[in-house]
Amino acid sequence: MSYTDIRTDESSADSSPPGITGGPLARFGARMAGNFKWVVTAWLVVIIGLGAFAPSVFGSLAGAGWQANGSESVQVRELAQEHFGGNSSAAIQVVVHSDTEQVSDPAVAAVIAEVTGILSGDSRISEVIPLQPGMSISPDGHTGILIGGANGTTDEMVKAVDDLKGELTAAATDTIEVYPTGASALWSDFNKANHDAMIKAEIISWPVTLAIMVLAFGSLVAAGLPLLLTLAGLVASAGGLVLLNELTPISVWAMNFAMMFALALGIDYALFLVVRFRDALRKTIDAGRIDPQRAVAETMDTAGKAVLLSGLTVLISLSAVLLVPAPAVRTMAVGIMLAVVFVLAATLTLLPAVLGKLGPKVNAGSLPYAKRQVHRSPRFASWGQLLHKHPWPFAIGSLLILVALSIPALGLKVAMPSISVVPEDAPVRQGYELVQAQMGEGAPGMLQIIAPASEAEQTAQIAASVDGVAMVTPPMPAMDGSDYVMLQAIPNVDPSDPALETTLDALRADLPEGAIVGGAPAENLDLQTALNEYLPIVVSVILVLGFLLLLIALQAPLIALLGTVVSLLSTGAAFGVAKLIFQDGYGASLLGFTPQGFLNGWGPVFFFAMIFAIAMDYTVFLLSSVKEHYDNTGDPYGSQVDGMAHSGRVIFAAAAVMVAVFFSFALADPLPPKEMGIILGVAVLLDAILIRLVLLPVLLRLTGHAAWWSPAWLRAVLPKIGFSHA
Repeated sequence: MSYTDIRTDESSADSSPPGITGGPLARFGARMAGNFKWVVTAWLVVIIGLGAFAPSVFGSLAGAGWQANGSESVQVRELAQEHFGGNSSAAIQVVVHSDTEQVSDPAVAAVIAEVTGILSGDSRISEVIPLQPGMSISPDGHTGILIGGANGTTDEMVKAVDDLKGELTAAATDTIEVYPTGASALWSDFNKANHDAMIKAEIISWPVTLAIMVLAFGSLVAAGLPLLLTLAGLVASAGGLVLLNELTPISVWAMNFAMMFALALGIDYALFLVVRFRDALRKTIDAGRIDPQRAVAETMDTAGKAVLLSGLTVLISLSAVLLVPAPAVRTMAVGIMLAVVFVLAATLTLLPAVLGKLGPKVNAGSLPYAKRQVHRSPRFASWGQLLHKHPWPFAIGSLLILVALSIPALGLKVAMPSISVVPEDAPVRQGYELVQAQMGEGAPGMLQIIAPASEAEQTAQIAASVDGVAMVTPPMPAMDGSDYVMLQAIPNVDPSDPALETTLDALRADLPEGAIVGGAPAENLDLQTALNEYLPIVVSVILVLGFLLLLIALQAPLIALLGTVVSLLSTGAAFGVAKLIFQDGYGASLLGFTPQGFLNGWGPVFFFAMIFAIAMDYTVFLLSSVKEHYDNTGDPYGSQVDGMAHSGRVIFAAAAVMVAVFFSFALADPLPPKEMGIILGVAVLLDAILIRLVLLPVLLRLTGHAAWWSPAWLRAVLPKIGFSHA
């Protein structure tokens, strides 16, 4: 029987048809399908309204924010900006160097004057601090460092470098080099490199994703829907971030991560719904007529609930990151959460409307094999039966692999990124290496000490005696006449060397009570300390909230607990692989990077939340399908096999899409996007294959009815949620 042989119900094209059964989501989905014009019009208004701001997203968002709010180093920066002409960690440092002439020679002096003029002409520069022998001039006199004092926030100073670095580097001549450097220049160059890498990865991932979707769906129209809906969500979230940035600074990294995460997650959600819709539509055909709205209602009542709960799980996991007192980390989470909200909204409103309108046309452009494709996959049904017959070998095998990969994570080291995260030809890196060559290994990472004027001499003496300090500059009085002095302590190691933390701790312990220590390296170390302190809190909150949401969704404490615990295995294994690659350097030459000897500091907190969110995403997809069949039959064996048969192909295809998206970022030149892509890609690969398609089904087999048991008092307390469609 073909579609043309069956009458299509067109009687209520713009309203919900009568007699729709099921829960609130079923009725909601039917309304979306019955009001296609209104839903599409509303989304066009949102996309056009917010999309107007989207093109400026990367230029508008903040470039800094990598600090621990309330830390001693932030106090030093604020005092330096207020009392020392902006000579803080956010100041713009400009290195002027000549191999043949000294800074006092006319040609170099003319370039220095030009650089001074460029800096002085920008309102974000408070004043230009001239070269001073013994402080900002190298011993051989061939290198000088001009300091443009910060007269704005850290974000404004990064934008100042964005605006001025072209003009500054253009002041160089054939014999004189000019490079902006310092923390603000580092973030400027790094953000640009990171943005370019993200765009490159997105360009690569979209066609690969489309190819996977065509293979998964067997239909060009069905495959294109998730991509179009995800794009709508991304455009809206980009515009939303620009508007949100007007209220509070949002890190540019928020959009970078949101682009990648929302693409992968949005396709997951749409894939789950479209596959279920095609099956529901086929049922209406078997009943004698094509009824897209009823198919949408069934889809939303079953897969729609799973998608909604999965989205809530993702949002809850990422919300725990907001506890970390670091603006950049918090706003990265906010950016992803905003993108997920828009993608989720598009999936639950726009997609049902489009599916209801398309009806059987969702299968347009079908490949030959797709005509034989059914929702219940015989291959995954056979796989489920195999797991049921031989649970122990598969359980032990998957556990051994996951535990073996997790063990290296016990030796994982973390630190804030070094200068090696920016390309070798970036101006900030060239200036950094020049300062090191001319003025010492630790010169690019001077520690700033601010003390009361009465303690100046004592502070200088103690600082100079601390192990790890190569030199201390003479106390500089405050420029506004206040009762402060500033000293610069130059370490004898590179700013990324772990030994610097010992030197910083010694300075803070030994200096007089009124003296405080900051500077860019201290800000990095203080941020790392905060990240380390908040990691156990964030992990605990994510685990507890994740368990509670699974408990509410599944109404069964044992399987909710098992689903939460096994999600930790893929997380641990992903970090174990990260340690081997990014800390120990295995495969570094193949991936095209030089290992730093540690993982970037925000990785454990941020990647844990992202990995756990993805893992729970698959958990909800699998277990909601199994629960749907268990609620209908009460048979744990049949529900496990049928759950695998109905969700296995979707999980496999969704994982393939995610892995393709994430691994495309492994091609990035900057190290952080490479870390993110590989860690998340490995996590998805391990989670989908070894946990969702092996270990979790085996646990369902071993626990039987107990997996779905719930005490009467708990059932009375929990809201009633079911995944079967009446």
